Order: sequence, then structure tokens, then C-alpha cells
Amino acid sequence: MATEIKAPTYPESVQEGTLATWHKNVGDSVNRDDLIVDIETDKVVLEVVAPATGILSEVLKAEGDIILSNEVIARIEEGEAASPAATSAAKKQEADVQVADTLVNPAAKKLADERNIDLSQVAGTGKGGRITKEDVVNFTPAPAATSAAPAAASLAEEAMPAGERVERRVAMTRMRSRIAERLLDVTQTTASLTTFNEVDMSALMGLRKQYQDEFTKTHNGTRLGFMGFFVKAAVEALKRFPLVNASIDGTDIVYHGFQDIGVAVSTERGLVVPVLRNAENMSIATVENSIVDYAGKARDGKLSIEEMTGGTFTITNGGVYGSLLSTPIINPPQTAILGMHTIQQRPVAVNGQVEIRPMMYLALSYDHRLIDGKEAVQFLVAIKQLIEDPAKILLEI
Repeated sequence: MATEIKAPTYPESVQEGTLATWHKNVGDSVNRDDLIVDIETDKVVLEVVAPATGILSEVLKAEGDIILSNEVIARIEEGEAASPAATSAAKKQEADVQVADTLVNPAAKKLADERNIDLSQVAGTGKGGRITKEDVVNFTPAPAATSAAPAAASLAEEAMPAGERVERRVAMTRMRSRIAERLLDVTQTTASLTTFNEVDMSALMGLRKQYQDEFTKTHNGTRLGFMGFFVKAAVEALKRFPLVNASIDGTDIVYHGFQDIGVAVSTERGLVVPVLRNAENMSIATVENSIVDYAGKARDGKLSIEEMTGGTFTITNGGVYGSLLSTPIINPPQTAILGMHTIQQRPVAVNGQVEIRPMMYLALSYDHRLIDGKEAVQFLVAIKQLIEDPAKILLEI
């Protein structure tokens, strides 16, 4: 009996995905819950597993194809998984007669045929050395070997002229394409403004240095970072200024009685924003633990859509990359985002005297349709005051 393998049910915020990688081939023996295929959406890579034990009998979609929610992508012929010997023999037979299909995904093969590219010269970066479409797109033919004969040298120079300016065209991933669409949409549909301030990090850095070792021992290796304090400061400021924690839905203002804080995490595939649910109930240690966990999942592509859906406010830290000042872009339907930046030793006036202090610029981008400048400035000042006197965060005053 054949069992259908379907794409997952996407949430409302995800319309479609792209089939990224097949981990099994037709004829392969699979066990229930074996990883079959990866589907890339604009938010995350979803892993699709085998719903039953048997043989992968039919593949309906190729790598690079658009996949809709709950769409059938393959079928399994149910039954006992083939013995290792039988599976090995089947794979050998398949390799003998279908080596091109086994090592090259269909989209890559089609593009190679169109460009007259010899696939034997293309290095595969996919699973098991499989050649992907991107490998073909990025392929640059090796320059012709130089011959001692003048005629051969002349031909080589004609093929690859000295000083040639090489360009290459690479298709955007679905995530990068969606990020581009959303960023452009934000600039066109919000009245975005940014207000700036600076914060003296001396007290927080001193507190962190004093209690780092004890904190790490008490909380099973969790390091005390700055983000935990900024998240807790944001929670307190959002309670004082609920409009900054609200969102716009048509002509309605939606006030949220909770603080779900998104923390932007950069990955090789693009920026993702996992959400700390009910951050108002989290301790600093829990915040730090959660951020480390999310960062690891983001690097490995293991974040779920649920972990990146929602959020009432976002914090992004460009300072880890050396950014001194920037204007972060709002993450809709949220109406504000806080940007942290690098800590820099600067001369500042303290009680009439010039002192060198570790200073950080803060930026709050906000939707002026909902938040007035006065409220935005006061919100950012509240963040500044809490960070400069971190005891207020711990005492919730």
C-alpha cells in the first residue's frame, strides 16, 4: 500500500516553500521517522520525515521546486524495510544505470544542459557530493592550459583576455528573497522614524565582572551577558509605555498584555528573529539560556516556525559586528525595534569633569503612525536609565 509524503502545514505567515534537499532516492529503504527531505521557507528549513516504513517508490517534486502547504511530494510503498544487502544491491544497480540522476539534482542537470556545462567538472556541495543548481550557477570553467606554441597562447588569450572582469549570477534563497520583500514593504507601509541616545555601560560592566564566575557556577555554565539585562530593561519600559508594545491591525490598535521579545540572530542564510515568550516572567539566567539555545538552533537551521512567529517587540545587536550606529528596521506588525551597538571608550562629562567611559549608542526605530516622538524618546530614556542603574532592573523599580 502506498503512503503519501506531504509537505507540512504552514502557518498563516508562510505561503509556500522551496524543496531544498532530498536525503533519500527512489528505491531507498526508509524507516518511519527517517529524514526524507528539507523544505526551505522564508523563515526556516522544515524537515519532512517518513510517515511509514517501506521503500521510497515515487518522487513527485525536484530540488528547487515550489512546494505548497500539505502538497504531496513523494510516496512510500509500505512494508518491511529492505535488508542491507538488498538495499546495497539496489543502490549499486541504480548507480550503474542512473548515475547522473543520483549525483545531480534535476534543476542542476537542466541548467547544465542549457549552458553546455560538463557536469564532470562541477564540484558538488550537496549531501553526499550531489551537484545542486547553485553549484552549476557558480561554476566557472577553468582557463585553458597555456601551450608553448604561439598559436595556442594566442587562442588562450582570446578565450580569457587579461584583466577580464568576472561576474557571476546567483539565485536568491527563498529566505533572502522574502527578507528583501519584507524590508521593502516596511519602508512603504510604515511611517518609520528613529530616535537615538547613548548609555554609559560602566555600572553594568562592573556588575557583570563582579558576578560572572558566581553566576556561571550557580546557573550550570550559563554566561552572564548584556542581552539578558537589555531584555529585562525592555520589558520594564514596555510596561510603562504600552503603545510601544502594541501593533496596528487595519484601523485598530492591538494592545498586548504580555511582552514577547524577539531577538535578532544572524545566520549564513539570513537574519532570523526567535521570540522569547512571556519575557516578563523570565529571569536573566533564563533569558541568557534561551538566547544561547536559539543561536545554536539558528546556526544549525533547527529553529521551528513557532519559535519565530509573533513577538511584540524586537531587539537587534549590531554591536557584535562592530556597528557604531545604525537605524534598525521595524519587524511588522510590531511598531518598534531597539538597536544596540558596539561599546566604545569615549570622553564624557561626569559631574563637571571629563572621564573616559564605555559608551554605547542606542537606536529606537518606531512607527510614527502609532507612537509619537515624545513617547519614543521617553521609552528610550527609560532603557538608558535602567541599564545605567541595573539594580533597578533586579528590583523592578
